[in-house]
Amino acid sequence: MHSTPGQITYCKVACLATFSQLESICREEGVICRDLGITKNNLCHFEVEYLCSYKRNVIKVGKTQEVQEFYLVKWKGYPESMNTWEPRKNLKCTDLLSYFWEDMMQELLRRKKRTVPKTLDASIVSHVIQRAKLRQTLKQWETHMNGLGTHKGCIYVENLVDMEGPPKNFTYINDYKVGDGISLNEVAVGCECTDCLNNPVEGCCAGASQHKFAYNDSGQVRIRPGLPIYECNKRCCCGPECSNRVVQKGIQYSLCIFRTDNGRGWGVRTMERIRKNTFVMEYVGEIITTEEAERRGHIYDKEGATYLFDLDYVDDEYTVDAAHYGNISHFVNHSCDPNLQVYNVFIDNLDERLPRIAFFATRSIKSGEELTFDYKMQIDPVDAESTKMDSNFSLTGLPGSPKKRTRIECKCGVATCRKYLF
Repeated sequence: MHSTPGQITYCKVACLATFSQLESICREEGVICRDLGITKNNLCHFEVEYLCSYKRNVIKVGKTQEVQEFYLVKWKGYPESMNTWEPRKNLKCTDLLSYFWEDMMQELLRRKKRTVPKTLDASIVSHVIQRAKLRQTLKQWETHMNGLGTHKGCIYVENLVDMEGPPKNFTYINDYKVGDGISLNEVAVGCECTDCLNNPVEGCCAGASQHKFAYNDSGQVRIRPGLPIYECNKRCCCGPECSNRVVQKGIQYSLCIFRTDNGRGWGVRTMERIRKNTFVMEYVGEIITTEEAERRGHIYDKEGATYLFDLDYVDDEYTVDAAHYGNISHFVNHSCDPNLQVYNVFIDNLDERLPRIAFFATRSIKSGEELTFDYKMQIDPVDAESTKMDSNFSLTGLPGSPKKRTRIECKCGVATCRKYLF
């Protein structure tokens, strides 16, 4: 507090209320607040936030009787004490009406009730309100994730199964978080090509490392799994539309994080068709040392889940941990017959101990299909170079043979299922 004798200049006090709570108080008291976006023009503006309940009344109109539907409305920016019953004809919120009926009918069917009662009992109303609030929370999470990226693809979130919200103790990131004691050395040179695909100078970036150009003119990977991908970097003369810039452009397809109905937690499905050999996403997380991964692995083993991915392309020195920091790949489930394949990618850092982990489609993937990869994938056991890329996903920090470790049941459900993850 700053003041002069007899006069207080200003006072700053930490506020524990949320913006939503403050907005409700202002509207209830009729207070205009510029910082909250409440003006004289919109002070009495009413927008439906969600629908809380439903009832049917029979009204006599002349000599006939008509059934009128009413909905209990929670108004956005107003406290629940100001909820009002509104006739159906006054409501233009078709999406919210659809969500309300979806939630209500799902709960009625769960209770083995096939008809909608004239009035809803308190327990059903409570369920519908909880679902509406969950949908709001997931929408906020969805908006937050999309706001962090500049990639073309959008991320959606859907939970039609239970009341689970966004994961706790998880921070969504779009690029690797470098752990203590690790440094990423930026590339010092780039290619001098003007057309990297059709007229590469000395083999472009891949040629400089004595490897093949990885992509065709449609951005599909054309080298076999196990071989590294060297993309053009920030030092290269080519532009952003270069055919050798694929992974660095980020997610190009709209994807949905959804709640599975068979006990596998969250999963990821595509919202559009994905072509074979096309880049889908990176496996992003915190880069840590193998020693730190071993320590965390023991903790994760007790919890029955882990997100450790060894970067063992040449040496087993580093690991990506996506448990608490990660992108959408954090939610991709295992399958013994996966539709995603791992490739090691080098862009602005050419340290072979620190490749970027990219997922490419192994086949054409239909819209609505779940995305999966094999947590115990083997690239090419015959080829020595390929085996350097074996992921050993989730095995870091779990000493001893698989027989001595706690076996985790696989729930992928494919015909070739191995029955156990590890």
